[in-house]
Amino acid sequence: MLELDSIFSPEGVLSRHIAGFRVRSQQLEMARAIAETIENRRILVAEAGTGTGKTLAYLVPALLAGGKVIISTGTKTLQDQLFNRDIPAARAALKVPVSVALLKGRANYVCHYHLERCLQDTHLTFVDREEIGYLQLIERYAANSKDGDKSGLREVPENAAVWQLVTSTRDSCLGSDCPNYKQCFVMEARKQALAADIVVVNHHLFFADVMLRDEGLSELLPACNTVIFDEAHQLPETASLFFGESISTGQLLDLARDTKIEALKDARDFLPLPDAIASMDKAARDLRLAIAEENTRIALTEIKRYPNFITALDHLSQQLAELLKLLESQAERAEGLENCRQRAAEHLYLIQRWRDDSEMDGYVRWVEVFHQALQLNATPLSIADIFQKQMTTSLRAWVFTSATLSVKKDFAHYNHEMGLNTAQTASWDSPFDYAKQALLYVPQGLPEPHHKGYTDQVVAAALPVLRASRGRAFFLCTSLRAMQRVHELLQATEGFDFPLLLQGQGSRTYLLDCFREMENAVLIGSQSFWEGVDVRGEALSLVIIDKLPFAPPDDPVLSARIEKMTNEGRNAFMEYQLPRAVINLKQGAGRLIRDETDRGVLMICDPRLITKAYGKQVWQSLPPMKRTRDLAEVEHFFADL
Repeated sequence: MLELDSIFSPEGVLSRHIAGFRVRSQQLEMARAIAETIENRRILVAEAGTGTGKTLAYLVPALLAGGKVIISTGTKTLQDQLFNRDIPAARAALKVPVSVALLKGRANYVCHYHLERCLQDTHLTFVDREEIGYLQLIERYAANSKDGDKSGLREVPENAAVWQLVTSTRDSCLGSDCPNYKQCFVMEARKQALAADIVVVNHHLFFADVMLRDEGLSELLPACNTVIFDEAHQLPETASLFFGESISTGQLLDLARDTKIEALKDARDFLPLPDAIASMDKAARDLRLAIAEENTRIALTEIKRYPNFITALDHLSQQLAELLKLLESQAERAEGLENCRQRAAEHLYLIQRWRDDSEMDGYVRWVEVFHQALQLNATPLSIADIFQKQMTTSLRAWVFTSATLSVKKDFAHYNHEMGLNTAQTASWDSPFDYAKQALLYVPQGLPEPHHKGYTDQVVAAALPVLRASRGRAFFLCTSLRAMQRVHELLQATEGFDFPLLLQGQGSRTYLLDCFREMENAVLIGSQSFWEGVDVRGEALSLVIIDKLPFAPPDDPVLSARIEKMTNEGRNAFMEYQLPRAVINLKQGAGRLIRDETDRGVLMICDPRLITKAYGKQVWQSLPPMKRTRDLAEVEHFFADL
């Protein structure tokens, strides 16, 4: 512990070697708690307010402890930042000879097999010159790149259609049967991860592996002494996704496309196959069309409202079974055909399981409908037991950290949801002076959020504040519909001449770059901008939140969990819905003050913050800002800036 005191001191190695390092007592306390957790192989749930410096607080003990450490982050962006910036800086300052590897899911690496197949079959796949240009860039990149990570080829947009054709998925990877196995970028990344002392992954990859034994971590975990989850507030959502099961029409269309290519290559003489592929492809498309709505979630109990759905699903099962039968007769002709056979069998099994009541006890079954695809989901009602089982397989240290894990420093909700019954908990406040730096404003006179014209009145209340702040604002909405309406209304407001940026008009990175450059813009966003966004300085001086972020009560998983808790005699609202909303609100509010010199206003438009008994619990969980309901005080605050 004395060593940590010296490292984090004003004259210590971090001060000398890391630009912008500031001594914070909270950071040192957190580093001590993590060092103790690693040494004694315990479980720690640690909340660290914005500006605490939690990254160094866990990196320094992890680098000094020896042994193998897995660090899992919320996003690939944070993964890259840790690997390329934070870990090298800390390692150089501490002068420790620690090897580090970055491991992503296989869909992030160019696949030689699929790239070659694509280059041979461009007439089948591409109609677009731009995509053909991208394919040529990828071909050159694959020939010269050491790691094949698609984030290293910036000239090809991340959402370009060609990426799906030149990367593999869990379904389409041929594994050790692949003719390009020895050059495989994924296998090379796994090999480096096995040899490294510190491995940086993301939550999706971690849970995909824990459940599917799929991404190479299953070999890493047994040798690992410590697992650190950064942005740990995202884990309940990610774990629910991976502890459940799903199958989508997109996967079935991919199977049809790949089977068609493999059949042309290795079974051209087998005439029944093309018709069976076409029939299954059509059946998958028809299933999507059985529900006219899009961007919606429907519980299995509600599916009877769509009489064509079950008929279409049965027809798809039948066509998939026919295709599987034909593939079984041809699979031995080539690895690619065998892979398609395995996928067809797995997809059929998942559809049949989803239909079988006896198989799905303890799960909620639901359908999610997107613009072009439809997905069948089965989600566990509770993830606690499943996750606990994973943690007890062998003794190691587990650290869960984020700026938002508690409600008024009470971790009961998070620990219960994750099954962390024996965890130690700790909380450190932000070192920022919120009383001077920020103002919390709840406008007067707004109706309850269920009121028909609520969003229009929110915009009317926000306009004078946006003018006082001279733009420079995030307008965060709890739904896409509200986001679109806010954009419409601001666009139509006469004399409102601040630049407007809308989520969806470009990538998140592009919109943030524009926002910073413009210096007086209003960025209107939904879920994408509530967390993981860091805009320091005057460019962001106002964060407006349209209403408290309660999950929609008609969400199939939420309503099933509420029903379960109610049947157990528990208060689902206070134990589950309210804590989740508070944690989400803290994330959105956390966008405002990112630095000691930042100043700004947090405007929460929801009157329930004042009128409901639970409102006090909500605002007491926020940083200790000065509070007001007076618009004039907000205008004075901005005038003083």
